[in-house]
Parts: sequence; structure tokens; C-alpha cells
Amino acid sequence: MKKVQPKALLAAARAARRNAHAPYSRFLVGAAVADERGRIHAGCNVENASYGLTVCAERNAVAAAVAAGARRVTMAAVVSGSRPPASPCGACRQVLAELADGSTPLFIAGPTGPAETTTTVGALLPLTFKFDPIGNPERVPGLPRRTPPGEAQRRPRDAPTSRRRR
Repeated sequence: MKKVQPKALLAAARAARRNAHAPYSRFLVGAAVADERGRIHAGCNVENASYGLTVCAERNAVAAAVAAGARRVTMAAVVSGSRPPASPCGACRQVLAELADGSTPLFIAGPTGPAETTTTVGALLPLTFKFDPIGNPERVPGLPRRTPPGEAQRRPRDAPTSRRRR
């Protein structure tokens, strides 16, 4: 595995930023992530007239990494034109946390120069949501237990049914 330098990651994010599709906000963002094999994957923001369908640069970079076979993000960079440079939104923080761990470095920079902020995924999202496929052992009364994928959900014998009795 080759070691990715932050400078190379920032260069990839800046190159992706130039391709951003942001006709509504004119807020161009580029992002790049390094994977466990030392490969760099980049993405840019892609806006949509239906704003809720807009996809951020960070999520596009992670999606590009996954599409290329990555299973882990080892480093990330985000580049914007704002002062100070914008950090990832909440959704992007959660998506990064899916493939990164809390100590994964994150570089936030402007269009030129070195990173203005160096932080970690864990510092940006300290209480990361993680899926527990076997369910939460501390059951909340009245709420059904999550069923692991591939297993049929069984109703307890004493649970009420939705069928009306005549």
C-alpha cells in the first residue's frame, strides 16, 4: 500500500471542485478520500433544481471509492471557496464515518494553499451512529426488537395482533 500525502489529496479535491455542478448556489466544493490501498477517489457537489436531490462532494467521493472497491477511508479532504473553508455537513460526516474510524484525518482547505483546518472524523462527529445488526440489548418496552437481515421476525406469543376478533 502506498502512503497518500495530504498535498495529493488536496490536489485531487481541487481538481474535482472545478467540475462541480452548482448553477443555483454557485458554491463549488470538491472532496477526495484515500482508501485502504492508497488510492485516491474524488467527487464534487452536484446540485439539482429540486434542492433535496443535491449530492455533496464528500458523499460523491465516498461513493466513487466504494464503486472502485474500497472498504475503508483512511484520509479525507474537502475544498471550498468560502472563507473560512466549509466543513462537511452532518449527512457527509455520517457517510464518512461509515467507512472511516474516529482517528481518520480530515483536511479542510480553500482553493489554494495548505489545509486551513486539520481535524478527524471523530472530532467532527463524536457520537457516530453505527448500525447494530443484532439489535440493541437494552430493549425499550413496547418497541419491537430489530430483526437481523435474513431472519424472519417472530411475534411473541403474548403480543397483540392487528387482526380483529369477531
